[in-house]
Amino acid sequence: MRQLLSLLYGVSVGAALALAGCQSAQSSSPLPPKISPPAAQTPPPAAPDSLRLTPVPPVAVLPDTLRQAIAQLRADLGPAAAALRPEVLTQACVGYLTLHPTGRIEQGGRLAVADMDLPNTTERLWVIDLAQRKVLHRSLVAHGRGSGHLRARRFSNTAKSACTSLGFYRTSGTYGGLHGYSRRLMGLDKGQNANAASRYVVLHAADYAGPAYVRQHGHLGYSRGCPALPPAQYRQIISALPAGSLLLLSGPGLASRWLDGAAAGRRFARRGWR
Repeated sequence: MRQLLSLLYGVSVGAALALAGCQSAQSSSPLPPKISPPAAQTPPPAAPDSLRLTPVPPVAVLPDTLRQAIAQLRADLGPAAAALRPEVLTQACVGYLTLHPTGRIEQGGRLAVADMDLPNTTERLWVIDLAQRKVLHRSLVAHGRGSGHLRARRFSNTAKSACTSLGFYRTSGTYGGLHGYSRRLMGLDKGQNANAASRYVVLHAADYAGPAYVRQHGHLGYSRGCPALPPAQYRQIISALPAGSLLLLSGPGLASRWLDGAAAGRRFARRGWR
């Protein structure tokens, strides 16, 4: 009898241990290695904008006489125009000569050109007096925040894109707006900048468009598409471009019906820069 009780006791204890063993196996077996949550990935620093400028396609059917006249103009403008690429100056001159006879540009002998392919840390806007063959003003100019960082790479005519729009503009009237003394702009290139007026693209001053901002941040700030000007120069530049003057915002992908080399050549042969 004692043996039978011992046997039953042994069975029950064994069973209890076996049952406890399923639970203890989970608790006493080595825990799986603790997997730490992935560390927050620090985004790689933005690749610096390449400073290699985009080649400017030549204006087609440009007569040699006009090509030589533009080269002489650039030489006469002197060191102030040294950074103005000949191809961009050619675009501005051809557009001026093509547009002026149409009546869209009433102010003869005056044009402004901005090479938006240059970094925004450089003075990439020039106001030129063709009669005096002189650079009246050279300054920094901001591009839209939708167009890029140091270089403007994307361009749009779409509302709320916050992008710069390329093309030829006619300056219009002045007004006192959110940014103070400003000048309205009318886009003359369908599909490129014709929505300038409805997008409120204007010439105005901005603290983020001056050299002090560049010294602090290493680049200019960004507009919503306006060619914003330095506070120390905007009044003089706006005044130098009265209503009916020509402004070209040049950059990669510029396409304009006004880049008509043959028409510009005929106009120059008749009246020169007048």
